[in-house]
Amino acid sequence: MAAASEKKLDLTGGGLPPADETIAADARALSAQLKAMRERLFPPASQKSLRSFSSGEAARLIGVSDGYLRQLSLAGEGPQPQIGAGGRRYYSLKDIDALRHYLADQALAKGNEAKARSYVKWRDPARGEHLQVISVTNFKGGSGKTTSAVHLAQYLAMTGHRVLAVDLDPQASLSALFGYQPELDLIGNDTLYGAIRYDSEIRPLKDIIRQTYFHGLDLVAGNLELQEFEHATPRALSAREPGDLGSLFFARVQTALQSVADDYDVVVLDCPPQLGYLTLSALCASTSVVVTVHPQMLDVASMSQFLFMTSDLLNVVREAGGSLNFDFLRYLVTRFEPHDGPQTQIVGFLRSLFGERVLTSPMLKSTAISDAGLTKQTLYEVGRENFSRGTYDRAMESLDAVNAEIEKLIHTAWGRPS
Repeated sequence: MAAASEKKLDLTGGGLPPADETIAADARALSAQLKAMRERLFPPASQKSLRSFSSGEAARLIGVSDGYLRQLSLAGEGPQPQIGAGGRRYYSLKDIDALRHYLADQALAKGNEAKARSYVKWRDPARGEHLQVISVTNFKGGSGKTTSAVHLAQYLAMTGHRVLAVDLDPQASLSALFGYQPELDLIGNDTLYGAIRYDSEIRPLKDIIRQTYFHGLDLVAGNLELQEFEHATPRALSAREPGDLGSLFFARVQTALQSVADDYDVVVLDCPPQLGYLTLSALCASTSVVVTVHPQMLDVASMSQFLFMTSDLLNVVREAGGSLNFDFLRYLVTRFEPHDGPQTQIVGFLRSLFGERVLTSPMLKSTAISDAGLTKQTLYEVGRENFSRGTYDRAMESLDAVNAEIEKLIHTAWGRPS
């Protein structure tokens, strides 16, 4: 018995290197390959760039006809397009935004303020249009949370809003889609944690925000450093003096975002797939919430537990003085296959339970979105020529419908007419 009690757990695999060394070596090898892939995909600076848009795409984004853009181009009015092969006209997203402002100025000169506001969609604080902070959340992986968040942020930027995307997931998938490799490109204290930490190393959020290659869309990148908030918060709570609300965890994300509110119309928070202090503080900072739901019974059962836990924890926060007034709470059906009978039944079940809180448009499962992800791109970044026309059009129609529905909810919260 004594000999048995002296046995030690062997983690070396019978003479193999220790497990931690093996995992570390695998991490280094994978990181090096990802870096090499980025250098091949995005030469020469290993950074992503956004494609140009055809005149037809530009016209749809602005809300005018292609013929009208052609007239402006021929007359030399407003920002001029790049001329490609065959005389085709192309616009960068920056050019498209400049065209919006040009057309808005023209409308204002004619006294048509409503028309001007249809071109430039920036919120007007003087009209009571508050910063819209949208948390995209679910604590079950594979629900399409990051895919939904990144396409929403890009859609809002493409339609003329000033957007800040915040990666709150230590796995940093959102950051990867914007071309960042967290272990190489972030050197420390440059995630949101840097702006919400409890010690003297706290930084202004404006110093952490990064511009992206997507005009009108800035990013707060993420990495494993975000996990520090889960460890630091219990220590801060135990050391808090009675009545000291400044150190309460649920107010810190909101305070950080308010410091840059004048620069943005919408903030999109990609929450981690867990219900910890970071997710709770994000929810407390939010004006609206989108919960992604994959229409499988196990995922729906998991969502039930998520909602119970969220309700209980937010109740504690509210009793501690937190403000929880959402402009809208919506469930977004993701990775939906319309010809799958069981999925269709589950979606019907959700609609019967939650009514209008389930977004009318589901996000379809599409090989186009998956294929774009192979090169760390979204569907809004790749051209139609890279896919079969039907596959691309169906996926794009689904994405646009979902995001247009959320955009309408944002504008309704601002009190704008439909």
